[in-house]
Amino acid sequence: MQNVKELLRSCDLRPTDQRLMVGKLLFDGIDKHVTAESIYRVLKKRNEKISLATVYNILHDFSNKKLLEKVIIDPEKVYFDTNTNIHYHFYYDDKKTLIDIPKDNILINSLPKAPKGQVIKNVEIIIHLENK
Repeated sequence: MQNVKELLRSCDLRPTDQRLMVGKLLFDGIDKHVTAESIYRVLKKRNEKISLATVYNILHDFSNKKLLEKVIIDPEKVYFDTNTNIHYHFYYDDKKTLIDIPKDNILINSLPKAPKGQVIKNVEIIIHLENK
């Protein structure tokens, strides 16, 4: 628990009871992928007093301080593309604009092997851009 307190303090985050609860689950030395809901379920099973909204806020705080990386699988905004061929995108975060990457501007030489019993269905690349 002391390591989590030190980690939070080093990032200028006050080590509240709720942040320590979540931090203890996340920063145990084992890499993991979590959602706010999965963290909330674990804490509720342990009869911890925390709301789902608080878990979301903590995860966003941790992400803003670069303790976590957001991987957006299901974005809040859905774009409909008339180009139905396989292609990739640039996304301007500040303008909320999606554009195609020219075909000759990206080359994928290989992909990782799919887990046993699975096949790769599709590959999507969205490159997020921001102003310098």
